[in-house]
Amino acid sequence: MTDNPPTRVRQRFGFALLAYAFAAIMVGTTLPTPMYALYSDRMHFQVLTTTVIFSTYAVGVLAALLVFGRWSDALGRRPVLLAGAGFALASGVVFLFADDVPLLLLGRVLSGLSAGVFTGTATAAIVETSPPEQRDRATSIATVANIGGLGAGPLLAGVLVQYAPDPLRLSFGVHIALVVLGVAAIIAAPETSSRTGTLGLQRLSVPAEMRPVFVTAATAAFAGFSVTGLFMAVVPTFVRSVMGIENHAVAGLVASSIFVASAIAQLLARRIPPRRAVAIGCAILVVGMVVLALALHLPSLPLLVVAGVVAGVGQGISFSRGLAAVAELAPADRRAEVSSTYFVVAYVAISVPVIAEGFASQHLGLRTAGVSFAVATAVLAAVCLVAIMMQERRSAATR
Repeated sequence: MTDNPPTRVRQRFGFALLAYAFAAIMVGTTLPTPMYALYSDRMHFQVLTTTVIFSTYAVGVLAALLVFGRWSDALGRRPVLLAGAGFALASGVVFLFADDVPLLLLGRVLSGLSAGVFTGTATAAIVETSPPEQRDRATSIATVANIGGLGAGPLLAGVLVQYAPDPLRLSFGVHIALVVLGVAAIIAAPETSSRTGTLGLQRLSVPAEMRPVFVTAATAAFAGFSVTGLFMAVVPTFVRSVMGIENHAVAGLVASSIFVASAIAQLLARRIPPRRAVAIGCAILVVGMVVLALALHLPSLPLLVVAGVVAGVGQGISFSRGLAAVAELAPADRRAEVSSTYFVVAYVAISVPVIAEGFASQHLGLRTAGVSFAVATAVLAAVCLVAIMMQERRSAATR
């Protein structure tokens, strides 16, 4: 018995439909980035509050990873993806009517829940809808959809805030429309899960024999994600307060630069051996932080963009290949635990250092706090680089 035409269409275009939905959801997670300065003006809060509002996103992501991480194996990909889209729609609605800090916090938590629910499930679904011979290509598509959506958010919002009416609402109205189309795409795409899993909390652990490699990879991820958090939460404020540039589209462009560079780097670095790639990523991240410190010290907008691009390349290589390194060494029956632990480290990094930056800005000033952040991150990446080199040397000596 042959498949009917609608089923064949679903199978043929399923990965494209899911990739669109993935990108549409991720756009919303970075959409508020160019608006934080406007919110702070209207609600009269400082950079510290901005960093706390931003960081509640990570709380939502971590909750989703730990609570819902295994649900799509038991319930199916489609119901979980629809739940993620529901969180995204709820976040957009909250932001449409947000007129105080508690609503901004709620909107960010819901946005984090949408991203946490969507990321692993959408990646698995995109790969599963592709023919076996195109699985590598499907993984690349999932990466581009994820990071591309993150990069498109600040750029879209920056342009709309700067050049369109109703700057604090229009962007979220557009995003709600994109997510509604994403819901239609999810419904149209085929279900790929065999529903053989069980519900339960995602366990976090790392086998003792692979902890040295995990620690160095996770340290690199921590350094890279802390910079990503800085660009999403504070860099638009740097553009306005340190560079003296009021154009929100420019702020959005600078914030998006790190994601564009990260996506390209992840795609190009797939064939580099994992440990070597993590070392390369850390070295590039050190360079990016030196450029960031110079950009803030001078101050210089072109150097700030260069810092975003260089840091994005370092973050993209070190994070993606670090994940490959730990997944490669993890026992098959514990790979999900190890990978989830790695993601938890990354999402802690996207929030805690940024809040520390907010505290520092109150006592040191925005520019000095930013330079200090860059120096601290460069030191962390350099320590990681040295640790990897020492591990490689010991490994070579025992062969």
